[in-house]
Amino acid sequence: MSTGIFTTNNLTTDLARKSFAAMITRLMPNGSAPLFGMTSMLSSETAVQIDHGFFTKTMLFPQLTIGAGGQVSGDTTFTVTSTTNVLPGMIMRVDSTGENIIINSVLSATQVQVTRAVGTVAAANISAAVALYQVGNAYEESSLRPQSLIINPVRITNLTQIFRNTWAISDTIRATQMIAGETNISESRQDCAAFHAADIEKALFFGQKSQGTRNGQPFRTMDGLVNIVGNLTYYPSYYAAANSNTAGATTNYTQFEGFLDPCFNQATDPKVANERVLFVGGTAKRVINNIGRLNGTYYMVDGQTTWGLQFSTIKTARGQFRVIEHPLFNSNSSWSKLAVAVDLTTFRVAYLGDRKTQNKEFNGEAMAADDSGIDAVGGTLTTEMTCVVKNPPANSIIFNLTAAAAG
Repeated sequence: MSTGIFTTNNLTTDLARKSFAAMITRLMPNGSAPLFGMTSMLSSETAVQIDHGFFTKTMLFPQLTIGAGGQVSGDTTFTVTSTTNVLPGMIMRVDSTGENIIINSVLSATQVQVTRAVGTVAAANISAAVALYQVGNAYEESSLRPQSLIINPVRITNLTQIFRNTWAISDTIRATQMIAGETNISESRQDCAAFHAADIEKALFFGQKSQGTRNGQPFRTMDGLVNIVGNLTYYPSYYAAANSNTAGATTNYTQFEGFLDPCFNQATDPKVANERVLFVGGTAKRVINNIGRLNGTYYMVDGQTTWGLQFSTIKTARGQFRVIEHPLFNSNSSWSKLAVAVDLTTFRVAYLGDRKTQNKEFNGEAMAADDSGIDAVGGTLTTEMTCVVKNPPANSIIFNLTAAAAG
């Protein structure tokens, strides 16, 4: 007992009614799975086996490379490094002189017989290692049909991966009244769905293909974008390097454009515009913006919306990039410096049969048959899927974008 005015100082901890906002503030990345979210608006595939793949055909144009001795202007028999896919009737242009020649016959794996100066440029000496590129073919009237060229299909595969996330609460908590947020069940379902989408999203970027046994059962993981784009085995045979680069301490515009430029070298549909989505971490986005500011070569236009996401736009000489800051990339300092250019026209996810995000709950209302014997309710989200990148060279990876420089 005391005298005076009763104030908040006189309240015991349990006596005062608690004051909370009606909703729980979710401190999690905003739109934490943008790439996975975009797949719902892209066409998907159905895998019928755990090893899911597709076939590609790459258009290769024959060329010759002059052998070690070179050729003088009067030579009509050329020694070259290889005559693979070269046929009589093909016209080849000497890269160093502009002379066109025609192949009369293929004598061996390293020799061809030719006619020189087919056109307006005279025959001249040709140095060793000079390339001759095919610029068409020509045949005389009443000619015999030429031998066919065959493009062999190449099978590219990935493995399906099983993603599972569970929510569960005791029946006591289910019956307990909440003072913030929705019901305990609704909140738990939302948390589980967010974790499930984020786990799939991270695997779409950073997954690595593997197959083995875990807990005595078959176990698989899929290749994600970073591993696919960085692995030459996914590329046509004529590629010498993958479109994956690590920036130095600073990056200027010339270097930045050089990192991204190769993603426009190969297309599956020439009618589609040269546009990529560029997912970046916060540090990488700041570096990209500063590169444009220091060099006056481009600027980032903010505030536009597509696929329900905010993005910025940058334009380079060969194409356009929709820049989206990926919230999950900001979860650590290494990913914050990452930039991943994605060709959405050739990116897919493939679900194994009907295993497209199934929700199975236990001990819920009217679910006596699913009673697990545990005094709790819950559910599990399960998705079995794989990542499909049908044109890896149309994508690009840049690691370690740390600071901008002029140049």
